[in-house]
Amino acid sequence: MPSQIIAVIMLISALVGCTGEGAGGPASFVAESGAPVIVPGGPGEAGRTARPGENLGESEARVTAADVRFAEGMIPHHRQALEMAGLVPSRASSPAVRGMAERIVAAQRPEIAAMTSWLRAAGRPPGDQAGGHAGQGGHGDVVTLEQMNRLRAARGKAFDTLFLNLMIVHHEAAVTMAGLQLREGTDRIMLATAKDVVSGQGIEIARMRRLLAAPA
Repeated sequence: MPSQIIAVIMLISALVGCTGEGAGGPASFVAESGAPVIVPGGPGEAGRTARPGENLGESEARVTAADVRFAEGMIPHHRQALEMAGLVPSRASSPAVRGMAERIVAAQRPEIAAMTSWLRAAGRPPGDQAGGHAGQGGHGDVVTLEQMNRLRAARGKAFDTLFLNLMIVHHEAAVTMAGLQLREGTDRIMLATAKDVVSGQGIEIARMRRLLAAPA
């Protein structure tokens, strides 16, 4: 979705690379020399590519435990969605389901990269993550191993139906996690990410429900 992709670009522009006080307070975000960092322009103005080493400003709020919990929970949650979407090309029969999977990948893969960079900037590299999902009590993935195995074994219409039902539940869990972040978090980047999850995945839930209700 264009709005989600634009939001992710704006997030990456604010968080790639970091020097400063770390997870406890405001930090200066600095463009790295790797992938290009796009700096959004003002109203009606085009964006530009940041220079390596350019200071992109400071975070506007202290990072809290809620912010870290959200990022550390949402990354594995998104990864499971990508795993599910990766099964679609060889198993689905519906072009609409294939299109839904493509949109999920296009939205969630860059969000994983953005949140991973944010955690690294906050002094919480991926290896520090405890696993599990925020809002899920640390009890593992929303979709169980048994359900994933059923999805892997399904084909055609049966796969389409199971995929949509499981992904709706998966998206609903993400919306719950994002809602908790919006209530308890303070970091502007993670709050923007949470708003994007609520909006984007809410729209996708409605689309998937319509697909399930459509005549065969």
